[in-house]
Amino acid sequence: MAFTDVTVGVLGATGSVGSALARRLHKAGATVILCGRNAEKLNALGAELGARTVQADAAKPGELDQAIGAMGPLYGIASCIGSLVLKPAHATSDADWDSAIALNLTSAFQTVRAGTKTMLNGGGSIVLVSSSAARIGLANHEAIAAAKAGVAGLTLSAAATYAPRGIRVNCVSPGLVMSGLTQRITSNEASLKASVAMHALGRVGSPEDVASAIAWLLDPEQRWVTGQVLGVDGGLGSVRSR
Repeated sequence: MAFTDVTVGVLGATGSVGSALARRLHKAGATVILCGRNAEKLNALGAELGARTVQADAAKPGELDQAIGAMGPLYGIASCIGSLVLKPAHATSDADWDSAIALNLTSAFQTVRAGTKTMLNGGGSIVLVSSSAARIGLANHEAIAAAKAGVAGLTLSAAATYAPRGIRVNCVSPGLVMSGLTQRITSNEASLKASVAMHALGRVGSPEDVASAIAWLLDPEQRWVTGQVLGVDGGLGSVRSR
């Protein structure tokens, strides 16, 4: 990977995927700027990587825009901010819905809006995170599927808008990943077994699986890749296992 002399902002850096991505980019030689809402975890990761940190809560209007603006010129930015709502529509409250939209779709839009401003003169790469739940019908995923489908649509439109400025916009679409967000599923033996069976490759994902794909899309060497929704899902979104 060609990350020498490249600055990348990682949003949601203290989460499972965000922290894996930050470590991978740092190892590859990138200058990494970390953004998250948990000050203690953010400062610990910043100290580990020798990276600058910017605290922001994506659920609070304007904070993410300000945080990205404070990062200065960037070549790359990845939004690993998100949440998981597993309820049928009739049991999803207005608060559940608002939170799902704010943390998944609005945060992605703010990433594009603020991130492109730093890249208009020099180009760059933006990577968002959608979900396989936006590609196939999964029960009890109505709110998160709607939000993540919006992320995929945002990716395609922004890729078209900013291609003339040399800004690439892509997103990854993970299946079930072992993380803090999915602990309720992965800590239950029966739920985990059922989830594994849905993935053709016979396992759920790791944060490193997703981080690797995001880093590949951020890499300046992938200068001919834009407008892609890359399934990183063990086949969940496209393959039916026996």
